[in-house]
Amino acid sequence: MIRIGTRKSTLALWQANEVKNKLETFGHSCKLVHIESSGDQDLTQPLYAMGIQGIFTKNLDTALLNNTVDIAVHSLKDVPTKLPKGIKINALLPRGNANDLIVYSPKFKSWETQTTIGSGSLRRKAQWLRKYPHHKVENLRGNLPKRMERLKNSDWSGAIFAQAGLERIGLLTENYEILNWMIPAPAQGIIGITTLENNSSLKKSLQKINCKETASCAQIERSFLSTIEGGCTAPIGAIAKIREEIIHFKGGLFSLDGKIAFTIEEEINIKEAKGYGEKAALKILKEGGKELMKQIKPKL
Repeated sequence: MIRIGTRKSTLALWQANEVKNKLETFGHSCKLVHIESSGDQDLTQPLYAMGIQGIFTKNLDTALLNNTVDIAVHSLKDVPTKLPKGIKINALLPRGNANDLIVYSPKFKSWETQTTIGSGSLRRKAQWLRKYPHHKVENLRGNLPKRMERLKNSDWSGAIFAQAGLERIGLLTENYEILNWMIPAPAQGIIGITTLENNSSLKKSLQKINCKETASCAQIERSFLSTIEGGCTAPIGAIAKIREEIIHFKGGLFSLDGKIAFTIEEEINIKEAKGYGEKAALKILKEGGKELMKQIKPKL
């Protein structure tokens, strides 16, 4: 019996059941074990103000280390680039849609006027204010149904979400626009599975459901994030896509108000993938990103 650790939110349960179904296809018996996270308990503070990395993963890490669960299922974008000692990412499912989108409020009129949108992400806030500096962005926390409900009951013009999350639990309405210009969070749209490093008995089973292309893209994006030292808080975006042996990469570091941006957009052969995320990040840091990070960190 494989014990699958998961948060209790609708999206987390959908993701855990996706992993469960795939493992059961290969003859494994599985059960879900619900674990509440610190991020789920405190829904009032912005994520960046809570002062810790791995806010949605910490309790699942503890469950792994305490042998309460055998594997833990995460939205990979929530997983810190530095994992606790003894834990590793063992498999990634094929990536869902990586885009951000804005869901319009019925009260929406025009982006040309002064208005307010909702988002709990510094990355989304910075990029939105860069495009619409006359707007205001208010904190939006909670699971997806709660965030959609809050938008409905607010006087905001809209709120920003990850497309994959809304699609997975059937909350994507017709009243939205995909933000093709916004650089997604590193590993957005990817479901990750962690285990104890010494749990060799599960390794073969998890490799059967692992997507190598997704893993390659995630490694580049997470390496980019790690090298800039953004953790889960600084306004950093990264997306890698593979088409016909070519990796298309776009990454960016933004000031909190969006006025300053260091971005990179390149194409490389897949044979050059090793170490590329770090190389791309070092270019950003050399261009001025290092000084910007020094300015950002004391404000977080």
